[in-house]
Order: sequence, then structure tokens, then C-alpha cells
Amino acid sequence: MPPEKSKIVFFDGVCHLCMGSVQFLLKHNQKENLYFSAIGSDVFHSLISINMVSKLPDSILYWKEGEIYAESDAILQLVLELKFPWFLLYGFRFVPRFIRNFLYRYIAKHRYHWFGKAETCMIPSPNLKKRFLN
Repeated sequence: MPPEKSKIVFFDGVCHLCMGSVQFLLKHNQKENLYFSAIGSDVFHSLISINMVSKLPDSILYWKEGEIYAESDAILQLVLELKFPWFLLYGFRFVPRFIRNFLYRYIAKHRYHWFGKAETCMIPSPNLKKRFLN
């Protein structure tokens, strides 16, 4: 994996909340150093061991320089890649992880009911296609 693609957001490609999060990250990641790929893609399986896959959530994961972040830790790491004022959300790292992850899991569990589910994965526009990996 080339170093310029060492920050990859893996997302549920049919979840409207997850796709909205990807759109948000694309808009607010000024450095354009985040790349995106669906959970279950070839890139995902090339980086994540088969033993680990069943232990990971199926919403959003963040691969950063060889380490995988899940649940609220993924969100906290991702806000560091955003412009002001969004990176200030990193202050939530002081909230105990069990509380952050409880809220994350609750939202993830209800995401299809609250936000809906698409029939197909999002297709990026031609100018954004370079930031999406297969």
C-alpha cells in the first residue's frame, strides 16, 4: 500500500448514515489524505486478517498507518484529519471509552431504521473517484 493511501476509511456502503459520514469527511478533509473503501472490499480483505473481521463492527472503521480503529476511537482519529472547528471534537477522548462506545453501538444498531438503507453502494463523482479504493 503506497504511503499516500495509508489512511483509509472503511464504511458500510449501503448505510445512509455511513455514506453521509463519507460525504462529510470528503468535504471537511482539506488535506485530501483520507481514502475510502467499502467494508468487505478487496482492499479491506487485503489489510484486515480474516480472524479479525468477525470482531469488528460493520459501520465505520479507520485504517491509519497499519493500525485499525473501531467504534468511537475511529471517529476520534478521523476528526483529527478535519479542518477547524471539527477537530475540536477530539476533546471527547476524555469521555470514558465505555460510554463513547455504548453511544456509538446504540446509533450503529439503529442506523438502518433511523437513516435508511440503500439498495446499492454509493458511486463517487469522477473528481472524487481517485479517493475511493476497490
